[in-house]
Amino acid sequence: MSKVYFSFWQGEVVDNRSISNQEDWQEVSAKLPVQYDENTPTKAFVGWDGFALFTNDVDVVKLAMNYARQYQEYSEACGRCTPGRWGGRILYDMLDKIARGEGEEEDLKHLQEVSSTMTTTSKCEIGKTVPVPILGMVKYFEDDFKRLIKEKIKSPWYDKDDEKYIANVTAPCSDMCPTHIDIPAYIEGVRDINYEQTLSATREHMPLAHVCGRVCPHPCEDACRRQNLDEPISIMELKRLGADYETDHNLPWIHPIKPAKPRDDGKKVAIIGAGPAGLTAAYYLGVQGISVTIFEELPVLGGEVTVGVPQYRMPFEKYNEDIKLVTELPSVEVITNHRVSADRLKEIYDEFDATLLAFGTRLSKAVRCDNENPEFDGYWGAISMLDKVNLWHKFKIGSPASNELKDKTVVCVGGGFTSMDVVRCSIREGAKRVVMLYRRDEKTIIRNTTLEEYTEAVEEGVEFIFYSAIEKIIDEDGKIKSLLVNQYDLVPDPNGGRAQLVKREDGDFILECDYLIPAVSQACDLQILPKDWDLAMTSWGTLQTNGKDYMTSKEGLFAAGDCEYGPMTIVNAVGQARRAASVISRYIYDGKITLTDEEIMEDHMSRLKVYNKKEKITGWMPGLPREVSEKLETDDRKDNNKEVNLGFTVEEAQAEAQRCMRCYYLGMVAV
Repeated sequence: MSKVYFSFWQGEVVDNRSISNQEDWQEVSAKLPVQYDENTPTKAFVGWDGFALFTNDVDVVKLAMNYARQYQEYSEACGRCTPGRWGGRILYDMLDKIARGEGEEEDLKHLQEVSSTMTTTSKCEIGKTVPVPILGMVKYFEDDFKRLIKEKIKSPWYDKDDEKYIANVTAPCSDMCPTHIDIPAYIEGVRDINYEQTLSATREHMPLAHVCGRVCPHPCEDACRRQNLDEPISIMELKRLGADYETDHNLPWIHPIKPAKPRDDGKKVAIIGAGPAGLTAAYYLGVQGISVTIFEELPVLGGEVTVGVPQYRMPFEKYNEDIKLVTELPSVEVITNHRVSADRLKEIYDEFDATLLAFGTRLSKAVRCDNENPEFDGYWGAISMLDKVNLWHKFKIGSPASNELKDKTVVCVGGGFTSMDVVRCSIREGAKRVVMLYRRDEKTIIRNTTLEEYTEAVEEGVEFIFYSAIEKIIDEDGKIKSLLVNQYDLVPDPNGGRAQLVKREDGDFILECDYLIPAVSQACDLQILPKDWDLAMTSWGTLQTNGKDYMTSKEGLFAAGDCEYGPMTIVNAVGQARRAASVISRYIYDGKITLTDEEIMEDHMSRLKVYNKKEKITGWMPGLPREVSEKLETDDRKDNNKEVNLGFTVEEAQAEAQRCMRCYYLGMVAV
C-alpha cells in the first residue's frame, strides 16, 4: 500500500489532488515503488498499466514525454514492427512538441490516433501498452496539456535537469525468473533459427544454459501470459537449443560480451564452492577480467548438479560444457579436493579482497520419528546415496549403488526434487520395490517438482503413498526391517482457515523395507564458519543477508545459494550469485555496497508483480497446442542412465517459439 497524490493503475483511480494534507491521502492497493532506494524517494512511476504521482510537484507533460523517449530508444533498437518503431517516434515527437510550447490542438487528437494504431497492431505488448499511461495522463491532466498548447509556453520543468528518469524493460516470464533472463529474446532467436542469438541472450543472465535448459523447475512458465489464452510456452526446453547447438557444432564459446583480459590491479575474489552459485559468480566476475579463485571440497566440479542430479536428467558431458565455459576464462582458477575449515576461511578472507560463500546444503535432515538412528543398517541419507550413484556413473569413482539396492525394497520420505532423484535412481539401481511417503497430496508434489518428473516416476514404477508419515522405525539387531506408517486425512477448517492433517485412527500400517532414505530437506555444514566471527544467521541455520546485495554481517564476506537461503532451485542460486558478483565487482574497488539501476528496477518490478493471471487476452489465436518433446519410452530408460528428455527438433522448437506473444513491458521511475 502506498500513499499517492494521484494514481491510475489497472483501472483503479486514486485522486488526492484536492486534499492538501498528505497524511490524509488515500492509498493505492498496488505495491508501487514509492521509494526508489533507501535514500531516494520516487516522484512518479509510469508503466504498462498506468501511472502514479507520489508528490504534487511532478511535471506530468514532461513525465509523459520522457516515458515516450524511453520507449523510442527501445523501439529503435528492436525495429521488429512498423507501428512499434515509428509509433514510438511519433509519440515522443508530439509530446516533446507540446512540452516545449509549440503544440497544436490537433496534436492531442493525433496522439490518440497513433496510440490506437499502436495498441491494435504492434507486434508485442510493449508497443500495445506504452500508450496506456500516456493517454491516462492526457485524460486526467488534460488541463496541463491544453494550457501549454493554448498559451504556447514550455512545461515548467522542460529545461531543468534536476529530475532523473530510470527505465526498465521486462516481461512477466522474465520477471518471475530469479535470474531475470530476457526470455522473449532467446525465444525470438529460436524462432529465427539464430541459435547464437538465443544463447547469447541466455548467458547474459544465466551462464549454465545446458543445466537450466534441462533441470530448471521453470517458474517462468507459471507467469507466461500465453496460459491466459491456452497453455504456457515450453520456456525451459527452448533454452537448451542454443547450448546444444554450440556444443554439437564445436563452436567457440558464445559470450554475451567479449571476456576481458585479466586485470593487473591485484584485486582478487575467493569463492567457496564450485556448484551453480559459485560457477555463476566466477563467470560474471571472470568475464570482467577480475581474478577469481574457486575452492571446492569435492574432487569434481559442479556441486549438487554433478553429484546430486542423476545422469538421466542432466548428462554430465553437457553440464561439463557449462563448467568449462567458466573455468576456461583466463582469470578464473579452480582448486579441488580443498576442504575449507574455519581456520582456512580466515586465511582466505585475509588474503582476498572479497569472499563469496557458495557452499551447498549437504547434510540430510532426519525424519524425526521414533527409534530413528542414522547408524542403523539400511538408513541412508539422500545426499550420501546420490553421491554414490552419480560419482560412479559419471566418473567411475567408488562402486555401483546397485551393490546395495538390487532386489531390495526402498522407502524414501520426501516430496521435492531430491526425493524424486532418490526414487528414480533406486529404480535404475535394480530395487524390486520403491515407495515414496509424502505428507501432502499429488498436486503439492507436482508443484514442488514438475508434472514431468512425477509422471515419469510413476511410469517407471515408483509407488507414491500420500498423506502418510513414519511413526516408528522397526529394527532387528540394528538392521531396519520395517516402518510403522501413519495415514492422515486433510480436514477443511470450518472457519475458512488452512485445512489440517488429522491422523486416521484406522490408517496405521506396517511397511517392510530394506532401506529408508530420508529426503525431507538438507542443512548446511556450518563447521566452515569461525565461531568468533559471530555471523548473523537465519532461523533456518543459513547465513543471513538482506536478500539484495548478499553481503553477510561481516564486511567483505558474501553468501549466495543454498548456504544463504537453504535448499533451493538451481535457477535461484544462479540469480543470487549473479547479483552478488555484480555487487562484489564494485565493492572490491570502492569499498561500497551498491546496486545498479537495472537491479533496483528488477526488485521493484518483482514486488509489483508484472503478471496478471486474471487478465483476459484478446487479439491472439487461441488453441495452438503446446509442443511436447520426445521422451525415451519407459522400458528403454528405467534400467539405465540414458537422457530421458530428448528435446525438441528444429521444427518443433520453431512451432513452439511461434506461440510466444513477446510480452515486453516498460516501467519508468522519476526521482
